[in-house]
Amino acid sequence: MPVKTITYTHKKVHIVDQTLLPGELRYIEIPTVAAMAEAICSLRIRGAPALGIAGAYGLVIAANAVSSSETGQIREAVNDAAQVLKATRPTAYNLFWAIDRMLNVMNSSSHESAQALKQQLEKEAGDILAEDMERCRTLGRHGAELLPQEATVLTHCNAGALATADYGTALGVVYAAKETGHSVKVFSDETRPLLQGSRITASELAEAGIPVTVICDSAAGFVMATRHIDAVIVGADRIAANGDTANKIGTYALAVLASAHHVPFYVAAPRSTFDFSLASGDDIPIEERAGIEVCRGFGLQTCPENADVYNPAFDVTPAQYITAFITEYGVFSPPYASSLLKLQKR
Repeated sequence: MPVKTITYTHKKVHIVDQTLLPGELRYIEIPTVAAMAEAICSLRIRGAPALGIAGAYGLVIAANAVSSSETGQIREAVNDAAQVLKATRPTAYNLFWAIDRMLNVMNSSSHESAQALKQQLEKEAGDILAEDMERCRTLGRHGAELLPQEATVLTHCNAGALATADYGTALGVVYAAKETGHSVKVFSDETRPLLQGSRITASELAEAGIPVTVICDSAAGFVMATRHIDAVIVGADRIAANGDTANKIGTYALAVLASAHHVPFYVAAPRSTFDFSLASGDDIPIEERAGIEVCRGFGLQTCPENADVYNPAFDVTPAQYITAFITEYGVFSPPYASSLLKLQKR
């Protein structure tokens, strides 16, 4: 993909500010841990795999900010940054996975110098980014094999290039299908309240030359009933050991609709999104966001000031509604008690 979600050059981190899309494509520098935390909380960068990369580079920023030659001070700064960044968004598991991976590297061996420690952290963050690129491409190829030669896909929110390093999970399947000669078109839910589907997914697909039709979230059932949909493909923010899946709010309803209309419902996610420490979706923490996103998401007031607003950012789709998981290790189908156990051992 032509757009890199996050870059690290000359010891500086830059991200695409996704709050400006689709009107403006702007890279902004993230100079401090506080700036990275703000960028994550404000959705300047979003998408579970991208948040993992952001978390890793947040620790690099923390390490590079220490001028002392004492490795102990670097370790302290990195540990403090890890706690700040982990507190930003509770649902997206890749954020925690990547930060813990960085901490394990820092703590697993003694570094003779501050420079060596900083270089090791930089290398690990770079590896996390590079591995995401390869994982998504491999995942996409596995998913493309599930689609007919002429395919119509429905998706929700954004699980494309800007939710990862540069390729995507759910949209990675679409991109891979196109690259392997499929004729593919997409219906994209607009994804209330912040419209990641219409603002970001539709923009990505249009830029890639893939036909895309934006629909209101509430139109999905009617589209399944009246248009031929070959598959619903979504991403994920955290997947429990039994297959229950947290994803952008509205995914659960979409899965139930897909089941009612006998449309395959696929979740595309890398191994790093699976949290095998949680037995089921009941244990997944669900982020609640400010009501202003619903009532004044883009400036226009759409509900009365004295109305209460409930704004969960995610919901949990029970595993029974998921046809299969598409990962870099292949496609995993029910029964998930046995198939996901194999994935856990990878």
